[in-house]
Amino acid sequence: MIQLPKKLQNILAERKKEETLRSLESTEGLIDFLSNDYLGFATNETLFSKTFQLLLTENVASNGSGGSRLLSGNHKLYKRLEPLLTGFYKAEAALVFNSGYDANMGLFSAVPQRGDLIFYDEFVHASIREGIRMSNAKAYSFSHNDLASLQEKVKLNTARNEHEDYAVYVVTESVFSMDGDTPDLKAFAEFTTANKYRLIVDEAHAVGVLGKNGEGLVPELGLEKEVFARTVTFGKAFGCHGAAILGSEQLKDYLVNFAKPLIYTTALTPHTLATIITAHEYMGELGKEPKEILKDHIDFFKKQLVAFKIDHHFIPSSTAIQGCIIPGSKKAKQVSKKLMDKGFNSKAILSPTVPEGQERLRICLHSFNSKEEIGLLVKLLSSFI
Repeated sequence: MIQLPKKLQNILAERKKEETLRSLESTEGLIDFLSNDYLGFATNETLFSKTFQLLLTENVASNGSGGSRLLSGNHKLYKRLEPLLTGFYKAEAALVFNSGYDANMGLFSAVPQRGDLIFYDEFVHASIREGIRMSNAKAYSFSHNDLASLQEKVKLNTARNEHEDYAVYVVTESVFSMDGDTPDLKAFAEFTTANKYRLIVDEAHAVGVLGKNGEGLVPELGLEKEVFARTVTFGKAFGCHGAAILGSEQLKDYLVNFAKPLIYTTALTPHTLATIITAHEYMGELGKEPKEILKDHIDFFKKQLVAFKIDHHFIPSSTAIQGCIIPGSKKAKQVSKKLMDKGFNSKAILSPTVPEGQERLRICLHSFNSKEEIGLLVKLLSSFI
């Protein structure tokens, strides 16, 4: 077998030395405090059955889509799904992509043009960063959730922009994937609207959990008309796969013509689309119950942190994502290993995924976790850190 080039072997060796080498491991049999399956939809038997019934009702017996959406892959379930999404998320139009990564890559690589300016929160997801890197626009980060920092960066860089006709994009997330915190979206929207900038919000970790029916933070705050584009994903609280960009019909038309991750990718399978449809309909049937259970678990978890006097180790968050800062990759991995040995699945997040010195346990709470499990997790964690 042909070996890796020496340079790449050295890079892997360095990762091993720094104890940051990633590997693929099974997590079966452990109590889940790791996955993004916040409401348990990924293993929900009712949802599984409803998806199968939908395929039978729609007389769909295909295993695959057969091609990209612009060729043979735009089958009839897309025509049912996208209008459902526009109604659910209170958007003018929705365009489904194969994943959140594809959606962000497609949006940011295609929409911002040469001369345009992008200002993004320093903690945005890697998919956003990669999409921005592929664009021809100039991009600048601002301090996390800091509107004053954004305003300062905008003032400085718009003043020295040599292009007369340009657009300004401001990018943030409604719930940050590693910290679990949220920006003041109303204040950000007021700033962008007043200056005719275009606000883009990634709602990946908010949909299904926030909002009256799980439609996310933007609709909960009534900001749908003040946001240029939203990314929503279905592989987290909705327990399946795929994503969508929400925005105007014009934006959808543009992405269909210029978003390469859409144009050159085989479309999602009928079964995947049926699962997304069923999950959204099922969310409406369930109402507030699973979200209220999750909220109760989050409140209980935070009270337990105070009771065991370890709350100061945690990033302030009122969401399902709770980050326990344990500086140093070796120490963070050790604590994770001790928890796994006790049957609890919560992995260490290491640099470069998070800044060096900000290594952490990323604990995800779910509606299906019991309070006994949560209490024991906190008790064990207090002894390990």
